[in-house]
Amino acid sequence: MMSCFVTGTDTGVGKTLSSCALLHALAEYHARVVGMKPVASGAEADGQGGWANEDSLALRAASTLRVDPAWDNPVLLPDPVSPHIAAQRANVRVTLAPILAAYGELRRQADAIVVEGAGGWQVPLSPDLRISDLAMALQLPVVLVVGLRLGCINHALLTADAIRASGLPLAGWIASRIDPGMREPEANMAYLRQHMGAPLLADIAWQARPDARTVSVQLPREWQ
Repeated sequence: MMSCFVTGTDTGVGKTLSSCALLHALAEYHARVVGMKPVASGAEADGQGGWANEDSLALRAASTLRVDPAWDNPVLLPDPVSPHIAAQRANVRVTLAPILAAYGELRRQADAIVVEGAGGWQVPLSPDLRISDLAMALQLPVVLVVGLRLGCINHALLTADAIRASGLPLAGWIASRIDPGMREPEANMAYLRQHMGAPLLADIAWQARPDARTVSVQLPREWQ
């Protein structure tokens, strides 16, 4: 069974698009592929009398395995703000136990799981719990989504160093071209390719209407 954890250099850098692209790529080698959004902030009506997060809905659409929403999104918070604030507003304390239990259920059914974090590597989930703590509890290889814009080199290298310092492997990184007006994007890409110390899995062009099916992903051989 293959699993990975997707994090980003910041919020809004294309983690969900990247996670969906990974799911489509994995589905070429594994029959039962599922995405997981352990903690999601921001809920909308799902059209079936319930509530869902738009990231979770995108991951479900890209998955080949249908599961109970309590498993692929165990913590759904109403307000679209930082998770620790959304949890406080909802009078909820985010803890690891229910998330790990939900992940265990997915492991029993899936051949491959893509777990998408919230925001960046150090985003707080509660006063004493961060995204990095969740990734370490899951003990999964990490894929870092780098939003290409001014300042991305600093953000990417700091995050990559933090991931390695946690003891988790940085399995690869994805370039997400979120700023079509960015100056010198290729020079930035060249520096990142040289210094990230991990393979580039995908280079996602800017899209007015993002479509994960158009993204070419080079999966690590051991994930195939």
